[in-house]
Amino acid sequence: MIPQKRMRFLLLALQVLLPLAALQALEMPPPAQPVPAKIEIVGGEFQPTWESLRHYRCPEWFRDAKLGFWGILDPQSEAEGGGWYGREMYLEGTPAYLSHLAHFGHPSRFGFKDLGTRWKADHFDPDRLMKLYKKAGAKYFVGLATFHDNWDNWNSKYHRWNSVNVGPHKDIVALWAAAARKEGLRFGVSEHLERSYSWFNTNKGRDKKGAFAGIPYDGNDPEFADLYFPPHEDTTVTYPKNPPEWWTREWFWRIRDLVDTFQPDLLYTDGAVPFDATGRSLIAHYYNTNLAQHGGKLEAVYNLKDMNHRAGHDHGEYVDGVGVQDVERGGLHGIKSEPWQTDTCIGDWFYKTGFHYKSARQVIAYLCDVVSKNGNLLLNIPLRHDGTIDGDEEKLLAGMATWIGVNGEAIYGTRPWRLFGEGSQNIGKIGGPVKEDVFAQMTARDIRFTTKGDFLYAIALGWPKDGILRIHSLSTSVGRIESVSLLGYDGKLAWKQSVKELTVTLPEKIVSQDAIVLKISGRGLGSRP
Repeated sequence: MIPQKRMRFLLLALQVLLPLAALQALEMPPPAQPVPAKIEIVGGEFQPTWESLRHYRCPEWFRDAKLGFWGILDPQSEAEGGGWYGREMYLEGTPAYLSHLAHFGHPSRFGFKDLGTRWKADHFDPDRLMKLYKKAGAKYFVGLATFHDNWDNWNSKYHRWNSVNVGPHKDIVALWAAAARKEGLRFGVSEHLERSYSWFNTNKGRDKKGAFAGIPYDGNDPEFADLYFPPHEDTTVTYPKNPPEWWTREWFWRIRDLVDTFQPDLLYTDGAVPFDATGRSLIAHYYNTNLAQHGGKLEAVYNLKDMNHRAGHDHGEYVDGVGVQDVERGGLHGIKSEPWQTDTCIGDWFYKTGFHYKSARQVIAYLCDVVSKNGNLLLNIPLRHDGTIDGDEEKLLAGMATWIGVNGEAIYGTRPWRLFGEGSQNIGKIGGPVKEDVFAQMTARDIRFTTKGDFLYAIALGWPKDGILRIHSLSTSVGRIESVSLLGYDGKLAWKQSVKELTVTLPEKIVSQDAIVLKISGRGLGSRP
């Protein structure tokens, strides 16, 4: 073991020997506009009550889209240390804290504000990325607008710590929006701001032992209270326990500014509705402005999560039907009558060096399962500190593009069948959310169904070893099958429908190892009522 005195010396020496790039001068942003004293919304059809908000109906564009991509980038990206780096860099002894100490210095000297200064996103090319996302199957795109770390990615009126004033000096959200709309994609924004007051409050701490014991982190400096918050004790990872009125009002006006500036097709909140009437007011404002922008036709999607099934957690108020339910890193066990969404990432939420990604096959299986249950998949591809993606991510997108180019007709614009599917993975029982690791275990025995027009699509999540695909759900009891074809194959298939199952002999040459799609027509095969 290293003696305590020597460890103290080594840690202090580390501060001196840090790369000069980490010791740059801090950029101080100009003052922001004061937050208005009252909550105000535009008038219209929706009022900030649950009764009024339950009149919401999901637009058809979202029901047809099925697949969206998500871009997550902010000062945490500079460290390439994963999703909660901004919180855990202030938690002594965590991997994020130790990495921060080694690469940037002690958080009393080089804190999150300094990451914001250092972060440049100097190779960020949203036009190129959007082309890759579209080719991989995206019909909508969502850009991170503000995370739990109290940083805004646009030219925020009411918060000076943003990507235009500091760091990249770029309006990240505006650049995402322009690139998405240029490619004909619907555009959305995600906001995770409501829990910043508690989640980010670890910046008020100090080390309890070691060379820096007792030295307060930079979040204790009152000069930066508008980024780090005034002193308080709540450090929970959920919504604040007793947030002050000024914070709930600031949340409203910053997100209203985001909505008014970009007129997004989709607004994602990381949790359920925050702050009682204040949160309901934000949703009503969003819906009313969207109605006005689209001539009285509601095209808005508001994503919210039902997370309070977790004991002791407070993630706001979830009321089914006031928006589109989002399920984080999972799925549902069966078909939901109303459209929903799952969001996940191929790795960590923020880029993390050395992270093992999901495979294209796993993502495709995930997509097929979600779509068969009336859902959409929102997929995050983590961005490096400079705004680029790495080679493995590009390969994954290319794999998705190849598959979707052949099989997209079984995904886009489809609706659920009578059953979502069958298979070896027992995920049809009623219960909590499906865990996403199950999708890495899917085989050719796992079938998912979708319908469109007069056609039923049976998607096998693998290629059977014996070349024979057997589907028990398509026996003669469900209707009479008249034709069966395989997407991506021009030849005829040998098939037989019996009282037990549909049996299909596949071609000798494997069409895809990821998932294959049978296109089926017949009588009595109608979709779910």
